[in-house]
Amino acid sequence: MTHALTSPVPPAAGADALDPGASAAPASAPPSEAKALDTHTDAPLEPEPEPPPAYQFNAPVDVRSLSLALLALFAGIAVLHWAAAVFIPVAVSVLLTSALSPLVTVLQRWHIPRWLGAAFLLLGIVGGLGATAWQLSDGASQVVESLPVAAKKVRDKLREQSGNKTPSTLETVQKAATQIEQAAAENAAPPATKRGVQRVQIESAPLNIRAYLWSGTMGLLSAVGQFTVVVFLTFFALASGDVFRRKLVRIAGPSLERKKVTVHVLNEISGQIQRYLLVQVLTSVIVGVATGLAYAALGLQNPAVWGVFAGVLNLVPYIGSIIVTGASALVAFLQFGTFDMALAVGSASLVIHTLVGNLLTPWLTSRTSSMSPVAVFVSVLAWGWLWGLWGLLLGIPIMMGVKAICDRVEDLNAVGELLGN
Repeated sequence: MTHALTSPVPPAAGADALDPGASAAPASAPPSEAKALDTHTDAPLEPEPEPPPAYQFNAPVDVRSLSLALLALFAGIAVLHWAAAVFIPVAVSVLLTSALSPLVTVLQRWHIPRWLGAAFLLLGIVGGLGATAWQLSDGASQVVESLPVAAKKVRDKLREQSGNKTPSTLETVQKAATQIEQAAAENAAPPATKRGVQRVQIESAPLNIRAYLWSGTMGLLSAVGQFTVVVFLTFFALASGDVFRRKLVRIAGPSLERKKVTVHVLNEISGQIQRYLLVQVLTSVIVGVATGLAYAALGLQNPAVWGVFAGVLNLVPYIGSIIVTGASALVAFLQFGTFDMALAVGSASLVIHTLVGNLLTPWLTSRTSSMSPVAVFVSVLAWGWLWGLWGLLLGIPIMMGVKAICDRVEDLNAVGELLGN
């Protein structure tokens, strides 16, 4: 009896005996079973909260700061366009100074004063350019004079070929519509002229040769004046040495870190500009030599002049190759009189510029700078719109300097990242 009274009772049975109203579901039931059991009750379920979006970008935008930045950018663009006559010679002088400064330093190591070395280099460059232009002046004048004649010959040839062809249906319909319109205009009664109304006839002004000569002379004098300003600015900058560099370092601030960053930025800008100019000169020489040899093999007149033209215009991105290809094809048609030879000459120029411009130049430029090709193309378009031909020449070096500055300024790192490759 004692053993029967003290026998243990199972927990579930004991719980049911003590609490008959307890739920029949076990306490360790999984959540899915508990939810299934809750559905049998009449109590309403609370709606589950919606999950947040998978991707969110929480970046507060300061509208006032953004507006001020845009206004400053637009104001800077307006000033650059308005004072282009001042900024263009300064930018060209900076490029020449960066390119010639190592040579002047070498001459200084040979115990030649900086001012004398700078004068010697600039006089040599100006004299070499003048001698080359004088030697090629006759051939260049022949090429320039032959371009209008070649264009007229091409136009006459195209008209002759189009006249021999059978008119198409569209041309026939257009001709019929033109004849109907002329007949309607002839049969229409002229409008009656009201009394008291004076008839006015507008006549174009006669050709004023003096005005054209005056504008051309002023343009030539302006170009000569800008060239003189560039030469003197470059001479003073080369003769002064690193005076402006030390001044910029001093202006940067008293802390040693700021001075180091300023020196590093100046060295990087100077190095990138020198490497870029070296690449441009090398590729221009290759294009000029290859173009001259190809045109000489095809029998085109004045191949040396065309080689010089191709080398110089290669400095103008995207536009120079189109000018050389079109002009040389016109002159070839004038000389040979067939479209086949014109196509051969134009194709030779196009192949040379394509190989050098799309293979060699991007490879060398990517090794000398870290700018994205898209940023380079957009920069060329923007600066070409702003400064014309000079903008096409100066756009890439200027953006290289901008990227070097943005990479070292914390608030402008996003712009540097956008310009980088």
